[in-house]
Amino acid sequence: MTDKPVPLSEITSYHAHIYFESGEGRERAARLRELIGERFVARLGSWHDKPVGPHPVPMYQVAFAVDLFPRFVPWLMLNRMGLTVLVHPNTKRPRDDHLSNALWLGAMLPLKGDILPVKVAASEVEELPEPNTSPTLQP
Repeated sequence: MTDKPVPLSEITSYHAHIYFESGEGRERAARLRELIGERFVARLGSWHDKPVGPHPVPMYQVAFAVDLFPRFVPWLMLNRMGLTVLVHPNTKRPRDDHLSNALWLGAMLPLKGDILPVKVAASEVEELPEPNTSPTLQP
């Protein structure tokens, strides 16, 4: 940890991980996914019906641009359908991004932070993937 501020320009994009349990929870997650796709330009990631990476329960990821944060995250706060959501920046410090610099909407889940790299080269920071949504409605 350093006492020198990290510039906002280090954030290349954001992820929102939408966590769910099977059954009715997955149905709510599917409905939330539809609502997001109807309203926001983002990359809706693959369904993971089993824990993957540092994530302790099933989830899917929404990748979105820095400039979408002030509209998308407040919308998620109001419309997450009781689901737990992790929102984190993408920088050169994946472990901090997930464990220290993240926002939790709903219950905070125990991530497997030890499998995340502390630091990666600038060339390894995830850039915003091509959106796969085409909004038809306003947020």
